[in-house]
Parts: sequence; C-alpha cells; structure tokens
Amino acid sequence: MGFSDLFSSLLLTLSSTFLGSNTFAEIPEASGICFIKEAREFVVVNDEGWIYRLSANGKTLQKKYLGKYDLEGVAYEEKSNTLLIAREDTNSILVLEPKSFALLKEVKIDGFYEGKELLKESKKDGIEDIAVHEGKIYVSKQADKKRDSLLLELDSLQNAEAKIVRTYQHDYVDVAGLCFYKGFLYMTSDKKNLLIKYDLKNNKTIQEIKLPKSAQEGICFDDKNNLYIADDNGKILKYTTKQLGL
Repeated sequence: MGFSDLFSSLLLTLSSTFLGSNTFAEIPEASGICFIKEAREFVVVNDEGWIYRLSANGKTLQKKYLGKYDLEGVAYEEKSNTLLIAREDTNSILVLEPKSFALLKEVKIDGFYEGKELLKESKKDGIEDIAVHEGKIYVSKQADKKRDSLLLELDSLQNAEAKIVRTYQHDYVDVAGLCFYKGFLYMTSDKKNLLIKYDLKNNKTIQEIKLPKSAQEGICFDDKNNLYIADDNGKILKYTTKQLGL
C-alpha cells in the first residue's frame, strides 16, 4: 500500500472513543428497523418472530406475533406499499400489508448465482438484512470471511422464487444492517462495530465510523437526520448525523 492509499484509508476511518446515543425504545432482541416517512412511524422486527410499530417518539403503537420465524431485517417498499422482511432461517422474504401486518406471501430466494451456491439455510450462510433503493431489492449475506460477505441484488418478488441478479463484494465481514440514505448505502458490521458509508455505483467506501460496542443489527434514518440502530441486546439506539460526522 502506497503512502497516498494509507493516508486515504486513515481519513476514511473516524474513530471515536465515545459516541453518545439515546435509547429510543426497548424491543427484545431487535434485529431490523425501517422508517415509513408518510406515517412518520418505525417498524421493528426481532429474532423471535415479532413485529412492532413505533411512533416518532419511540412509543409502541402495535405489535404482532408473525410466527416462529428468525426475522433479521425489514424494509418499506413504497411503490407496492408493502413491508419486506428478511427471514434468515429459510432465506426468504415475507411480504406484509403495512397497517395490519397481515402476511400477503412468502418468496423464497434462489441461493444459486452463476452456478455457485451463495445462500444456504444456516446461520452462517443466510441473509441478514434487506433494503430497497430506486426500485431494487438488496439483501446482505452475512459471513465471517470477506470473500463470502456479499450484497445481493434480487430481480423481483413477483414470482415463486426471487433470483439473484448481481453481487457486490464490499470487503466487510458480518454485515448485519443495510439501508440507503441520500443516495448512499449504509451498512453496519457487527463484528467490527462499524458504520460504513458506501458508494454502491462506484463500489467504494466513502466513510467508516467506529461505533461503541453493541450488538448492531438493522439500521435506518428518519427524515430529521437521525440514525437508528436495532441492538440485539434489546434496544433501539438513536444518533444524530452530526454526532456521527455524516
């Protein structure tokens, strides 16, 4: 690595010994979160098959048990007005009506891409979060090795199975959170306690922010420049973008 590359790498990493966060809400084993702008509400899922609706102030407005599912991420798809939930134990997407949380369908992801099996029904090879951007659906394949940790783009949820149409190798392990904000992809690495700002079009990292140690999973932004992190230890953490240097 040359000096300029090393200098650039150092600039990318913003280390902080303490970033003050607020506990926005307490949700057992929170694993995924999304913000619905029109309603100014949040939807949270957890590892035990529960889904919650939260107000803009973090108050629980609604909760429902969906079933014995390992839910690992949730996204709101504005065009179809549906919630998309990543189910890790079967590598499938649950499609829900956003008001009643009624299950509309479940779409399995075909784990093969260009003849190689990328997804398996196991904790080490399953999907971990889901995001929607410009009409495209993305899921994170969590892994402990960089070469196996991937962002997967899916074709659609219209058929019995969703196909992987593109893969991105971002070189971060254990990516448990995904969301898009102001045109950039944001990811959390649970193992490294990192928040990553990523330019997907050019496939490069823009910024890394060291987070306090916690069990970071799903992430989202609201419309007032705040970041929310689903902490598997039972909390939703809230940061301002100013605190994070974004």
